[in-house]
Amino acid sequence: MSIQQALAGASAKPTGKRPRFLESWEAERAMAIAMSLAGELVVTRQRLDTLERLLAAKGLVTRAEIDGFSPTKDDAAERGLWNQEFLARVLRVVQQEAEALSASDDSSENIAEELAR
Repeated sequence: MSIQQALAGASAKPTGKRPRFLESWEAERAMAIAMSLAGELVVTRQRLDTLERLLAAKGLVTRAEIDGFSPTKDDAAERGLWNQEFLARVLRVVQQEAEALSASDDSSENIAEELAR
């Protein structure tokens, strides 16, 4: 999978209008980012806990070995790609807002039509 494909999938836009719960858009954006991070963290923590418990129970790896792990160059590259996908998911609301602003057609003809109304 290319980085472009991964980032496109991570920042896919849901259909329908985004619900709003707070008065300011800035607070709404910050809340969306925080909740996205919270969701990611909960899932990651549960999976990590499961893996560490299974590995320790089977005597395969100790927590000390996990703490002392050093990734290879390929491991680090794979983690780097995951980090970029993660940030794309977390900051999706900011990206979509920027895309919406750049997609608006502010040609002089449209502005003239708007003013004529």
